[in-house]
Amino acid sequence: MPRKKPDPRDIEVAHRVRALRLEKGLSQEKLGHALGLTFQQVQKYEKGASRISAGRLQTIAEIFGVPVAVFFGTPDRPSIRSQSLFDLVDTTVALRLLRAYSRISNPGLRQALTTLAEELAQQSKGASYREH
Repeated sequence: MPRKKPDPRDIEVAHRVRALRLEKGLSQEKLGHALGLTFQQVQKYEKGASRISAGRLQTIAEIFGVPVAVFFGTPDRPSIRSQSLFDLVDTTVALRLLRAYSRISNPGLRQALTTLAEELAQQSKGASYREH
């Protein structure tokens, strides 16, 4: 019997759990301990391989200090652009970059870093066109 694919909504909830865990600076092991689970089970939750029950999701929300609704889309579904931004923050490297950026108190330095990142992205985009 073929294995059933996870529901896209379950995957979305899983990604949001991971993003919030990273935002809070918790390891999978620490979250698992708080939930009375192994880190492997947390991995399964975050990948969408295992569904998160309503009760467990409530407990995760309490650990993170957020309302359960954070894990679900709003009635006005986010645009594809805002969803892709949420996915970006789901990566450890992007989160490190955002944390470092938020610690820069000088507005001029923040602007310079933003300009540099935009220029690097533009150069990278141009390089990828030339490589093909």
